[in-house]
Amino acid sequence: MAVRVTLAVVMAKRGVRSRDLAQALGITEANMSLLKTGKVRGVRLDTLDALCRLLDCQPADILAYAPDDAATGQAANK
Repeated sequence: MAVRVTLAVVMAKRGVRSRDLAQALGITEANMSLLKTGKVRGVRLDTLDALCRLLDCQPADILAYAPDDAATGQAANK
């Protein structure tokens, strides 16, 4: 997938613990872990809004686009 979740990096820079952020977001620690590691298929805009507000960041700080060969339709070995 070409979209990478960099939430763990932002949390580490801000010294925010998963447990505290999960509680502030109103989600379980298990869901926070999935979100933090990028093992989710999507993020609700409400959740993204709350993350940005709580971490004082922009969506681009949490999500990064890095096209891979599959996304661009190019062969890996040319």
